[in-house]
Amino acid sequence: MATPLPAGLEPGTYVIDGSHSTASFTVRHAGISKVRGTIAITTGTITVGEDLESTSVSAELDAASVNTGDANRDAHLKSADFWNAEEKPVWSFTSTSVTEDDGNYVITGDLTINGVTNTVELPTKFVGTATDPFGNVRAGFESELEISRKDYGLTWNAALETGGVLVGDKVKISLDISAIKQA
Repeated sequence: MATPLPAGLEPGTYVIDGSHSTASFTVRHAGISKVRGTIAITTGTITVGEDLESTSVSAELDAASVNTGDANRDAHLKSADFWNAEEKPVWSFTSTSVTEDDGNYVITGDLTINGVTNTVELPTKFVGTATDPFGNVRAGFESELEISRKDYGLTWNAALETGGVLVGDKVKISLDISAIKQA
């Protein structure tokens, strides 16, 4: 049985607008504070079918675009200690299914970071649609998930004198997406 689309979302191809979308992350530092940053979404397509089963999502992010507000930390994150952005510059997500569970949506797919691919579930909220002043139909989506750095081969760390480690393993990823429907 086909699962209907969310009310207000029309079938078609939507291109993610990188200038109005955000991919951000949060990770614990020294166990007592959080470091936040963003990574640019370089390309992305949401193909909305006649139902959820025929809907798909794909996106690429630029690992070298990391911005935490500290140039030295950003350079370290781009290095081989972490993301090796020079050799593995593209992070990607390709959906394998889109489902609905009691009014909430789950986009299951393959997330590749640092050359390592794992299946993840993105709990996703459809925010709605709007027509911008230029006549573009935009669709908005929000999603948050938590991943383990270690699952993506990101194991660099430093022991603290007081016990524990400098960089937490759990990373919270937040996505705020604005996508423009193509004619």
